[in-house]
Amino acid sequence: MPEFNYAAGRILESLQFISKEMKEFKSDYSDKTLSDYKNDIKLQKLMDRTVENILTALIEVCGTLNTENGTTFSNYQEAIKECAKFLKFTDEQQNKLGRLANLRNRLAHRYLNFRWQVIRTFHTEMNLVTELIDALFKREETKALNE
Repeated sequence: MPEFNYAAGRILESLQFISKEMKEFKSDYSDKTLSDYKNDIKLQKLMDRTVENILTALIEVCGTLNTENGTTFSNYQEAIKECAKFLKFTDEQQNKLGRLANLRNRLAHRYLNFRWQVIRTFHTEMNLVTELIDALFKREETKALNE
């Protein structure tokens, strides 16, 4: 199997992007209500796009890690679950994180009836996403030290 090398620094760059977006979500949107969301089209777009950006970048990073490790996956949900499994997350945590990939598709494909549900679910699972991001940062830092 040929060695897979992602563009140097790209994973760390993506993790930094995710961290920045998560800080924005936490500071600007985490206290918003359904009423706030429904009554402000611009706020809807900003919240939707921020969560979609986070989840898309997370899928990219997880897919890259899986590819580097020779782990196969057939969809975004599996990409995140396999990454979490590699990083020793519990089965329950893997499943919760994997479901976020499906939620990302609801935002990306503009399933209007489900967008607020996606935002709230993301908000509920933010700590778990943060744990995954921290584990990925730690892995990348350890990898860099060993190179």
